[in-house]
Amino acid sequence: MDQIPTLMEPPQLLALAAALGWASGFRLYAAVFLTGLAGFMGWIDLPHGLQVLQHPGVLAASGFMLFVEFFADKIPYVDSVWDAVHTLIRIPAGAALAAGALGADNAAMGWIAALVGGSLAATSHAAKMTARAAANTSPEPFSNWTLSLFEDGLVVFLLWLSATHPAMFTVVLAVSVVLAVVLLVVLVKFLRVVVRGLRDFFAGRRLPREI
Repeated sequence: MDQIPTLMEPPQLLALAAALGWASGFRLYAAVFLTGLAGFMGWIDLPHGLQVLQHPGVLAASGFMLFVEFFADKIPYVDSVWDAVHTLIRIPAGAALAAGALGADNAAMGWIAALVGGSLAATSHAAKMTARAAANTSPEPFSNWTLSLFEDGLVVFLLWLSATHPAMFTVVLAVSVVLAVVLLVVLVKFLRVVVRGLRDFFAGRRLPREI
């Protein structure tokens, strides 16, 4: 007997839109592939605007890019270059995915979802870039691997939580946004001190004793 997909209720759709926006900021291809795979396997009934993600061609492309990103994201400095290049990709993609989740039948909701999804993607992307830049100031690679593996698990957890427990997901998302903003404030100050120290070093002045 064929498995009947689970129809997504409005709270699940809202949570999915937010999850896709947030996850796109640090794991775009994983978010696309996992969402499409869930629809393709019949685990959930994707909204009309996201059904293209379950097309075999889209699954193949997103799966390939997920494979590439999985390894690129774990190499110090390569991860930062990858993030910088994807600044122009993740944020509009997060907006488009969120709009696809909510805007198939309502243009206004589509625009609202795009604005919120793009903002969430921009926030998580900025936090990821800043954290990776700070981690790359350390000579050992273990901090990069730890952060990368944490992000791999986080995107799976968030997408699952948005589909199964949307209310709990809302709480987790709110906490995540607050933590991301705090992380940005703390690490931006840290990176400014590092950059200033490097400028002084190359100018022939001594590095500060404490960074």
